[in-house]
Amino acid sequence: MTQIDNAWGAGPSARYEELAEKFRPIFRRIGESAVEREIEHRLPREEISWLKDAGFTTLRLPQDEGGFGATLPELFNLLIELSAADSNVTNALRAHFGFTEEVLNSPFKDYRDRWVKRIAAHETTGSGFTEAEGNKVGHFSTRLTRDGDRWRIDGRKYYTTGSLFADWINLGADDENGDFILAQVPTHAPGVTIVDDWDGFGQQLTASGTATFEGVTISNDLVNPLRKRFNYSVAFYQLVHLATLAGIGRAAAADVARLVGARTRVFSHGNADRAGADPQILQIVGKVRANAYGAGATVLKAAEALQRVYESRADARPNGENLEVAVADLEVNQGVTVVTTLILDATSTLFDALGASSAKRGVGLDRHWRNARTLSSHNPRIYRERIVGDFAVNGTLPPGPYRVGNP
Repeated sequence: MTQIDNAWGAGPSARYEELAEKFRPIFRRIGESAVEREIEHRLPREEISWLKDAGFTTLRLPQDEGGFGATLPELFNLLIELSAADSNVTNALRAHFGFTEEVLNSPFKDYRDRWVKRIAAHETTGSGFTEAEGNKVGHFSTRLTRDGDRWRIDGRKYYTTGSLFADWINLGADDENGDFILAQVPTHAPGVTIVDDWDGFGQQLTASGTATFEGVTISNDLVNPLRKRFNYSVAFYQLVHLATLAGIGRAAAADVARLVGARTRVFSHGNADRAGADPQILQIVGKVRANAYGAGATVLKAAEALQRVYESRADARPNGENLEVAVADLEVNQGVTVVTTLILDATSTLFDALGASSAKRGVGLDRHWRNARTLSSHNPRIYRERIVGDFAVNGTLPPGPYRVGNP
């Protein structure tokens, strides 16, 4: 069935259904074992390999360079559909799609062409930016220093989401002068150790644990010559989280509708002889679905702003401000409040439509709220609301890329 038939609305382009149909059978396979994987803590290695084999990780590459030429709205709509199957998988691929944008926006042709070929060959990238302790705000404790004609890496990263499943780690570090530097590190290089020690109550299968780098050496061609991230990176990475949340909302809506339809036990003070005919129960199911619909629509609207930035290739204004990027950041920041509120509400309210048996672990409904709450705790939304308010009242544009660390 199409998105329209399922009442999720039309896709972001005339060709979207054709594009999505290639991957929907894989999404269904991934979703069929999502609860089982969660209970067994089985990492989705095989599921990610299905997506790689089908070319899902090449979506954004131009068609004549081995990809599908997907627009950003098309990509984010597909991420919503994937997240409805398993939000862990989307989160595990977040860094890869971000690095793909970095490559596509690179002004260095040799660097761009080299990495486009690797992505087209279905090589993937994980995350290596956040450090759990020791670094000062604006700097990394991880160091990338010259070692003859090569570079040496020493440090420790946390939230290395997706790296256990990937061929490369997109690493952020300080160089000898304390300046920001970016590099791609092979996950199987000598001195690289990746551990699945993420102990959060949600997003448990993303391998968002620790990576250590001890005397790792890489060649110069693996260092990004630009030394900064693509200009809409802040908005892009946050919007992946919002798309993931919207997909969680769709999964929650599907689960509660299915369980209500199958429920045979009723309460004596209910309104019908079966749950599926009780108007109060149906109202809850409808609310959950409406929340998911609103979240998805918000994500796609914000994705249009990112597409405008990508297409404009806008340079910064003389005063250093890039208005297109600022507007995209604001749209995503506004979406953070809307999407997180809708999905946290939906994944909690759904239990009101069901009996106490819905709290059993084997049913798996708790994962929706746990995953949504965990994602919503990334890049705190209270700061997003303040940034939007400052723009509305004072015309202040959003700050640039943010960093986390000690004062």
